[in-house]
Amino acid sequence: MSVPKSSFLISAPSSNSGKTTLTLGLLRALRDRGLGVQAFKCGPDYIDTIHHTTAAGWPGLNLDTFMASEAHMREVYAHYASRADVCVTEGVMGLFDGADKMKGSSAEIAALLDIPVVLVINAQSMAYSAAPLIYGLKNFYPGIRVVGAIFNFVNTESHYRFLQDACADAGVEALGYLPKNEALHIPSRHLGLHISAETDYEEIIQRLAEIIPRTVNLERLLEITAVNDGVENEVSVWGGSSVGDDNSGFSNPSTSINTKSPNCRITIARDEAFSFLYHQNIECLRAFGEIQWFSPLHDKTLPETDLLYLPGGYPELFANQLAENQSMIASIRQYCENGGLAYAECGGLMYLGRELVDSKGNAFDMAGVLDLSTTMQHPKMTLGYRVMHWDGLEIKGHEFHYSSLKEPFVQVPLAQMANARGISVDTQFFRVQNTFASYTHFYWADKPEFIQHLINITIKRAESQVPTADSTL
Repeated sequence: MSVPKSSFLISAPSSNSGKTTLTLGLLRALRDRGLGVQAFKCGPDYIDTIHHTTAAGWPGLNLDTFMASEAHMREVYAHYASRADVCVTEGVMGLFDGADKMKGSSAEIAALLDIPVVLVINAQSMAYSAAPLIYGLKNFYPGIRVVGAIFNFVNTESHYRFLQDACADAGVEALGYLPKNEALHIPSRHLGLHISAETDYEEIIQRLAEIIPRTVNLERLLEITAVNDGVENEVSVWGGSSVGDDNSGFSNPSTSINTKSPNCRITIARDEAFSFLYHQNIECLRAFGEIQWFSPLHDKTLPETDLLYLPGGYPELFANQLAENQSMIASIRQYCENGGLAYAECGGLMYLGRELVDSKGNAFDMAGVLDLSTTMQHPKMTLGYRVMHWDGLEIKGHEFHYSSLKEPFVQVPLAQMANARGISVDTQFFRVQNTFASYTHFYWADKPEFIQHLINITIKRAESQVPTADSTL
């Protein structure tokens, strides 16, 4: 198996230190040098991976040790790293912040995959005091290797010299800095970065790629994070066809499920309103059939399909356009009411409800498949990992939204849902005929049995409704 020439993880003492800004600039700067660059993101964030894809040109991948097994994480990393010259992993929150202490943290992933860590430090109001901070991050947990530091919001060379002294005394190499520059600011929405047609992300990323090499030593960064080609990698590469693009094949060694049929059509929503996807989930779906994409915003009707997947996104920002596309709403409603298999999460759930109320109190009619309504009024953040137990299956995911159900939804609980600490939560798993929906974004790439169970339930229900000879008399 081939290995990348360089591999490192960008982390920080805390959020808002500039991890994503630096990561995006590095991805593009290295790509502009003719290197094949593979981006990874620690944790469940699906927005950062969209920006990673823009910057690197290859799909960004999530690494999450809470939602998936360690073996799965090793396999994902080895599979995609095998094609790259450089692997750049962006951490989540602070270096040691996890769902439960270090569980799911950047440090845990760095230790699991043996990736050297490069710190990004917000030095706006800091000079030599960076020394004990860096020293603590380097030495707190012996399972990781902190090899370098890059400083953010540094405007003078004299300021940077203090920071170089701090690094030298902490035993970590100073690799450079980024000056404060409002032109490099990427707008955020809710907790993470924003996806908006009003922002030219390509222009910002390219500007970052041009600025970073002026003050960050890229050559030295690649040198101190070089991968030893002679080291035997104990991780087996996932099978399947070439992984050169978004349509690559992908087999999952962790399951014996083999049900792919060329006649099974899996239809996935993807447009400005629905874009929150885990790339590995899509690759997992390819084992069950052929993927096709559609737009609830722009297309007129739903294509012929056997499995409809409506992922999350920002339907509240496009509620009027979604409501006006009545032919699409009617098409999806008819599909679901006729017993078609549909799975929706978060934004997809909002679209399948009766109505969506925006932050100003305007109500927009949605598909009406689910007997519920959602609202953006009086927003309250719901955030956290989820563990669902359903029909003997355990599957994990992540919930993050500001919308809420307009009124309580009365339904006999279909599944049990808990947070990362095992405490029950109010999040529900809804079912109407063969339509399933939840606010949780589940990660089934390591649990394809979840998709198989959805299919089996649909088949079983269809078989139970086939008229018998006696019933036709």
